[in-house]
Amino acid sequence: MKTEQLDRYREEIKSRIGAEFRGENAISTPVDELSFYYSSTPTNMLATIYEPSICVIVQGSKEVGVDEELIPYDPNMYLLASVHMPARVRITEATESRPYMGLTVTFSMEQIFDVLKEVGRSSNPSKGAKRGLYFGDMQPRLLDPVARLVRLLETPEDIPVLAPLITKEILYNVMRDEGGDFIRQYVMDGSATQRVVKAITKIKDEFREALQVKELAHHVGMSESSLYANFKKITGMSPLQFQKSLRLQEARQLLMSRDVEAAEVAFEVGYESPSQFSREYARMFGLPPKTDTRL
Repeated sequence: MKTEQLDRYREEIKSRIGAEFRGENAISTPVDELSFYYSSTPTNMLATIYEPSICVIVQGSKEVGVDEELIPYDPNMYLLASVHMPARVRITEATESRPYMGLTVTFSMEQIFDVLKEVGRSSNPSKGAKRGLYFGDMQPRLLDPVARLVRLLETPEDIPVLAPLITKEILYNVMRDEGGDFIRQYVMDGSATQRVVKAITKIKDEFREALQVKELAHHVGMSESSLYANFKKITGMSPLQFQKSLRLQEARQLLMSRDVEAAEVAFEVGYESPSQFSREYARMFGLPPKTDTRL
């Protein structure tokens, strides 16, 4: 029964992703929280940053690099990100006849706090946790509201009212699972982890600005050494490395979506030196920025 239910939801979602595919691997939708992903070929390992979200595969598979470990990830699992979390990903199973298809539903911190207030605490251990990512077993009660969120694309007039409610339902079902305890450790008021989350949010919101770690530590109520140690424990990066990763990810999106010179993008994301930008871009993505320009 469980397998049949999951297969039915997956077929529905695959049909919608196929209908939305227009040649771009990443597909935005009228539901702001919902994005689709499509690939007819495996990919090389790429750096990415997960937002607070749940990620679902409905066909194909991929690997996610966390620490020095590569974690296989397929339709029988879901990936939960609790913070903006750097990782490495590659699609491992995809063909023209059976392309990789997946989706992401993002959550705001306000939504997470609202659901936590209603759900309360649980004693389930988060055995699937890997730093800021959690890998859980897919269940029909979770894929059902995901499919209904996708179904809203057929009735755009319902999206403003129903999308937030269904997104909350998805988050509620995550919280009822072991993933709930995983998220709780990142939002417990006053904890070192929650302060690092606050630091991550500030860096994300101001990634174009010069980062002063001393000021950041003061802002979140930690010493510089404590912030550095806990930040690296959660993200695998220092605050400055995390900011650089955010800048480069944003730069790549700009280069691939707009007719703009690499030097212009370098300044736009906060770099003062285009040559330094080019070096760090090539180090992160394996190719110089001009490779991704549309010019």
